[in-house]
Amino acid sequence: MKPAAARIRGSMECAIYEGQDGTGTGTGRMSRPDAAQGCESVLKRLRGLGGDAFGWVRLDNPSAGELEQLGEGLGLHPLAVEDALQPQQRPKRERYADGVLAVALRTLWYVGETSDVEVGQVMVFLGPRFVVTVRHGRADPAAEAARRLGADPAPLAFGPAGVLHAVLDVVVDSYGTAARQVGADLTALERRVFSPEREDVIEEVYSLKREVLEFRDTVQPLLPVAEEFAGPRTGWPEEALPYFRDVADHLQRTSNEVRALDELLNSVLDAHLARVGAWQNDDMRTISAWAAIFALPTLVAGVYGMNFEHIPEAEWDYGYPAAIGLMAGACFLLYRLFRRNGWL
Repeated sequence: MKPAAARIRGSMECAIYEGQDGTGTGTGRMSRPDAAQGCESVLKRLRGLGGDAFGWVRLDNPSAGELEQLGEGLGLHPLAVEDALQPQQRPKRERYADGVLAVALRTLWYVGETSDVEVGQVMVFLGPRFVVTVRHGRADPAAEAARRLGADPAPLAFGPAGVLHAVLDVVVDSYGTAARQVGADLTALERRVFSPEREDVIEEVYSLKREVLEFRDTVQPLLPVAEEFAGPRTGWPEEALPYFRDVADHLQRTSNEVRALDELLNSVLDAHLARVGAWQNDDMRTISAWAAIFALPTLVAGVYGMNFEHIPEAEWDYGYPAAIGLMAGACFLLYRLFRRNGWL
């Protein structure tokens, strides 16, 4: 699994969701995002929110100064800001004393050309009137989440929790897509392992095994986080819980798929090693059969090569052709015997 290449620093967008009526009908609308705003401008917009409105700030690989300035203005915990700047965090959630919830998610996508699973990170901060997403890596779940919320604004009635659900849903869907792509590569690898042709795929099996293990380490730590969000003690509106339960169900299904891929890879590895052993046994039987065939004429020729005075058939005109015929006939009989037993 390879870390994703960093995107250009400094990309910042701010979206304002307002007009929520609290009925769960999703009447909120998103303002047009203002690209590349300064932190002061964003903080000013967030401080001016009223009613049920909230803001969503999306950061793409920000600098430490930008994130620290924004975090100070929004009251984010310094440890949470530090985690957001380090893109190799384990999936987790932390709720701080100031009421801010920090959720670390790992993004991943499958590169079919190299059979690699590349990883990134998105950190989500939730406050009473704001959501901040900090992205590292190629995948952009925040952009896809914003698109989905624009097409179906019902989760916006839940406030910032609706944005967290949308981002989490996009991340989990990407896990399922990557699992299917890894499964397709594994199926192709299985066919090569059991093909009649001899092909050493041990390196590819180990490579795919490594990717699946890191895939598993990405998915499994997120399971308890998603299940906790689906429980009644999270503080979400009651109407939001089915949405989070749906995400937790999809994540559990993907986790089962990844575990099945891991077990199947172990079986494929064992089968390939068994086939390699069978190939070596076949080679040894073939070598042994030919060695036995050539040993017989060597023995006969060796006997007749001993310079004794009285050698059988030494004075016989047909002695030499008879010895050659005996060796050829014995070799032919041994060849037929080994051939019938599958050694040749």
